[in-house]
Amino acid sequence: MTPAPRRALVVTVSDRAACGARADGSGPVLTGWLAGLGMDVTGPVVVPDDIDVVRATVRAAAGENQLVVTTGGTGIGPRDRTPEALGPLFDLTLPGVGEALRATGPPTACLSRSVAGVVGQCLVVALPGSPGACQDAVEVLTPVLAHALDQLGGGDHR
Repeated sequence: MTPAPRRALVVTVSDRAACGARADGSGPVLTGWLAGLGMDVTGPVVVPDDIDVVRATVRAAAGENQLVVTTGGTGIGPRDRTPEALGPLFDLTLPGVGEALRATGPPTACLSRSVAGVVGQCLVVALPGSPGACQDAVEVLTPVLAHALDQLGGGDHR
């Protein structure tokens, strides 16, 4: 019997995309990547840069998905507060993920506040909002994603 595909949700955090003033360029990059990995992916769901909205969206999604990837709100702009929205949700933090994302990007990657953690049995990763940064993140996350999700599902170390 073939196991059911893992479920994932992509959330774009952007005031401008949420109100229709700008097209979402990053969410489709991530949904395409996850679909290409064989995941049952939903999204992108577009929400404004609002701590309560981001937190509620991810909290609800964590109970139904093995992976939630957000894009946007990780910079230093006045409304970039995705890490603050997610921090209280994390049962475990995974600082190495954000460190790896910053280490492999262009010089401006050092300004990103990307975070990752576990909410229940769901991996949550917050990525920057640019399509280029999301593509860079795909390169970092692809080699470790299956192992991380296997571990969250109770798998043994290999």
